[in-house]
Amino acid sequence: MRNNNAKQSLLVGVAQLSSTDNVDDNIENILRALKALSGCRLICLPENSLYLRLSKEPDDGPRPFDLNEDFWAAFRQFAAQNKAHLLIGSVPLKGHGKPTNSTIWVSPSGEIVNAYDKLHLFDVDVKGAPPVRESDFFMAGKSPRIIEIDGWKIGLSICYDLRFADLYNYYAEHEVDLLLVPSAFLVPTGEAHWHTLLRARAIESQAFVVAAAQSGGHQNLRGQSRDTFGHSLVIDPWGEVLVDIEKRGPAEVAVELDQDRLETVRAQIPQFSHRRLNSRRES
Repeated sequence: MRNNNAKQSLLVGVAQLSSTDNVDDNIENILRALKALSGCRLICLPENSLYLRLSKEPDDGPRPFDLNEDFWAAFRQFAAQNKAHLLIGSVPLKGHGKPTNSTIWVSPSGEIVNAYDKLHLFDVDVKGAPPVRESDFFMAGKSPRIIEIDGWKIGLSICYDLRFADLYNYYAEHEVDLLLVPSAFLVPTGEAHWHTLLRARAIESQAFVVAAAQSGGHQNLRGQSRDTFGHSLVIDPWGEVLVDIEKRGPAEVAVELDQDRLETVRAQIPQFSHRRLNSRRES
């Protein structure tokens, strides 16, 4: 049986950003986006929100953060004043050895936690984009993570995780209602795969998908740059695109996720009861 715990519809804010490696500027831009989305119960930000590495020097790694830095107070204050949950798509978080690429959850109570560590690291050579070796700078996460907000079960992932169906099969088996995919997709892969993969994840999981994205041209003071695909998306459990932020660069949008839509889709096609390879099913 699917999760039948009572839950209300969820008003979600999606912030599309154009972050750089200037942390102070990024924080200012995030706070501006949060203000535009005040009133939302859950606000989702992209991967690399606080720091997007632009250096092409192989030894110039990301600026790692911890959860005790002074700037978190502004996020805690916003969350408390607006009774909002903030999911900061990812930051480089200090750990033992290399940092993790981690989603940070700020709750209305002021609690701030590392909610999820990115499982799959982006080590690729994509034609039309510079090579990326995320594992040079980050340690991979060890497990999926499900959180709950107002009765909504939420499966967490980050960017490159999107390509690995076994992660989302896990979330489907655990009956999540919403998948979050904060991202910083490159333009070539975004044009080819972004919409297709995200719609597939929604359909196969019979869950909403919210994918806040980095977008546009990112440039630092040394003239080093990167382009990201953008097109932050919200998709319903039928695979219908509810929101596609086509604007290049920063933007914000709020959308209400309807619990009735979840139940309607699941009643039409009862996929969960039809699974033959469900690892949770008793043999």
